[in-house]
Amino acid sequence: MVDGNHAWRRVAERVAAQQWPPATLYVVATPIGNLGDLSLRAWQALSRADVIAAEDTRESRTLLDAWGIATPLMAAHRHNEAAAAQAIRERLAQGQRVALVSDAGAPAVSDPGARIVRAVRQAGHAVVPVPGPSAVIAALMASGVTTDENPAYVFAGFPPPKSAARQRWLAQWCGVPAPVVMFESPHRLAATLADMRHVLGGQREVTIARELTKRFEEVATMPLEQAADWLGAQPHRGQGEFVLIAHAAPAKDAEDTGVDAATDTLLDALLESVSVRDAARIAARISGLPRDVLYARALARKPS
Repeated sequence: MVDGNHAWRRVAERVAAQQWPPATLYVVATPIGNLGDLSLRAWQALSRADVIAAEDTRESRTLLDAWGIATPLMAAHRHNEAAAAQAIRERLAQGQRVALVSDAGAPAVSDPGARIVRAVRQAGHAVVPVPGPSAVIAALMASGVTTDENPAYVFAGFPPPKSAARQRWLAQWCGVPAPVVMFESPHRLAATLADMRHVLGGQREVTIARELTKRFEEVATMPLEQAADWLGAQPHRGQGEFVLIAHAAPAKDAEDTGVDAATDTLLDALLESVSVRDAARIAARISGLPRDVLYARALARKPS
């Protein structure tokens, strides 16, 4: 049996012996909850950097202290990203190594950092990604919504905060024939699930993943008509970090809805003067098509 400490040291030495070029921005994915998910390569990148540009220096300091990393921190968040990008380019021009991290997961993916990456690349400096934990991938792994035969999915980020805009957003994104992954905050979760049921129908399946990789991790799949009851069954279920996956519509629902160009033109004309609900009702009376189909169509076509 291989001694665990010996194996750890051996792998750590091999990672340390890899190339760590100077004048490089290392974009480092960090744990989304479980401190043990930091990779050896990420640990080396953070330890070898001259400075770590962090979305929240206090959050990052907790991670660094846990791993014994003493690298100094600088702030690089949404409100100072342009200035941080300039400061990072100056450091890289001096031959320094800079690591970029967000509060959790991958920087520049639904987190600040993209502007910094673009600025560094435009200045001609190297950018090295150090991949790692991802809430999107973790939720997909636990949900079973993708397969090797059909691996497609869509990551849509955060829905709009207001219901009307959110319903239009859901109608557009969830009309694609693939699972749609989104993030949501705890104080808007119930409203978003209600809008999903309204737009997609109660039988459409949703996966709710909360507190991924943390002590109270939960991943549950159910029809949308059961989501409110599931959420209310335990008080703690409204707390934490959430990933939602709207499953792809069943094949029979994903087929051609029968809405032709003339009906689309009718809906567009109606939407200039009446609500989405009334446009669907009137169009259903004229065309004979199902009202729920026309409602989803009208939502997707309504001007923002």
